[in-house]
Amino acid sequence: MIVFSYYPDDPRPRREAEALVEEGMAVEVICLRKGAEAKRETVHGVEVYRLPITRRRSGKLRYLFEYLYFILRSAIMISLLHIRKPFTLVHVHNMPDILVISALIPKILGARLILDLHDPMPEVFMAKYSIDEDHVVIRILRVMEKFCILFSDLVLTPNIAFRDLFVSRGCPASKIHIIMNSPQESIFCNTCKQKPLITQRNEDCFVLLYHGTIVERNGIGVALEALATIRHKTPSLTFEVYGDGDFVPQFINRVSELNLKEIVHYHGHVSAEKIVAAVEAADIGLVPNKPSKHWDLAFPTRIFEYLCLGKPVIAPRTRGILDYFPEDSICFFSPGNPENLAQVILEMYQRPDSLREILDRGKAVYQGHRWELQKKELTMLVQSLAQARSPQQQEPSKATGFSKHERI
Repeated sequence: MIVFSYYPDDPRPRREAEALVEEGMAVEVICLRKGAEAKRETVHGVEVYRLPITRRRSGKLRYLFEYLYFILRSAIMISLLHIRKPFTLVHVHNMPDILVISALIPKILGARLILDLHDPMPEVFMAKYSIDEDHVVIRILRVMEKFCILFSDLVLTPNIAFRDLFVSRGCPASKIHIIMNSPQESIFCNTCKQKPLITQRNEDCFVLLYHGTIVERNGIGVALEALATIRHKTPSLTFEVYGDGDFVPQFINRVSELNLKEIVHYHGHVSAEKIVAAVEAADIGLVPNKPSKHWDLAFPTRIFEYLCLGKPVIAPRTRGILDYFPEDSICFFSPGNPENLAQVILEMYQRPDSLREILDRGKAVYQGHRWELQKKELTMLVQSLAQARSPQQQEPSKATGFSKHERI
C-alpha cells in the first residue's frame, strides 16, 4: 500500500491493511513519517516503511512540493522492493490521485493496481480553496482523475454518492466498488453489541463530542456559534473536541471571542483507541460539516463510530448521509445553519429519552454496513484480483485464497 498520510493514524488504510493480513496476505505500507516514528516497523502484522516527509499545512506550494516529493520517493522505494521480491498487488490511497504513478514499475512488471478513492479531489479542492468547478485547477484534477482510474485495475470508494460521481465522470461501473468507512471492530466495536443504546445520563454533565480534523469546512465554527446561543439554557453541557488541523488557532480564538472557555475543552490529536473512551463518555456525537459539493456527497465515518458505541448523532442533512439514513434514523440539522443546529442540540439536551427510537433505527442501519461485512467484500475483491496472476506465481492456499508469498 502507498498512502500520503501517517500510518497507523489513517483509519481507512489501517482497516484494510489489517483485514488483508488477517486473511493471510503479506502487507507492506509506504507512508509519511512524523516526529520520532521508526523508519521501519511492524504494526499489527503490517510492515510499515516511513519516508522522511512530514505534512505541513502551510500553503498550496508546500502541498505541491510534498505531493511531488512523496510520489518520487515512494516510486523509488516500491520499485526497489518489487525488484527484490515482486508484489502481487499495489494498493494506492488518494489523495492525491496521481500517486498511482508511483506504482508504474510494479505495474509494468505484472502487479495489479488498486486505486482507493477516499474522496473526489476536484470537490475537495473546491471546498478547501473556495473555487468553482470551471476553474482551471478543477478541470486539470478531473482529467487527472480519469487517467488514474483508467490506469488502475480496480477502484474502491467509500459510499454510494462518490461511486455515482466517479461513474458519471467516466469510470466503468463494473470497475468501482464500495468499501465503506465502517469502524474497525477490534478498536471501536468489540463490545458494541452488548452496550446499551443510551448510557445513563449524568445530570451534572451533558457531553457533546466532536472528533476529527479541525478545519473550517468541517463546521467546528458553526458548532461554536450554535453553542453560544444556547449556553444559558444548557448549564451542564460541555463540548469536548479532539483532533488537529490548520483551523486550530482560529478555533481557539473563536472559543475566547464567544466566551465559551468554560464549556469547550480542546484535547488535540489522540489515537483511535483513546477516541473510543471519549465516545463512551459522551452523550451526543456531533458532525457539524459546512455545506459544500464535497460534504454533500461524503459520508462521515464518525456517524458509524458514534452509533457503534450506542450514542445518538447530530449530522447535516446531505445526500451522502441520506443515501443510508432515513429522516427518522438520525438527528438532522440544516448544514451551515447554527440556529437550526442550536435548536437540535437543545431538544436533545432537554428530551434525551425521546432519542431511543431514533437511535434504534440508526443503529440498525449501522449493523447492515458494519466492518465485518465490508471486510468480506474487500477480501473477496482483492482475492479475485490477486488470482489474475502470472503463471509462474504460486497457487493460492485453499484456506485463505492467497499464496503465502503474495504481497500487497
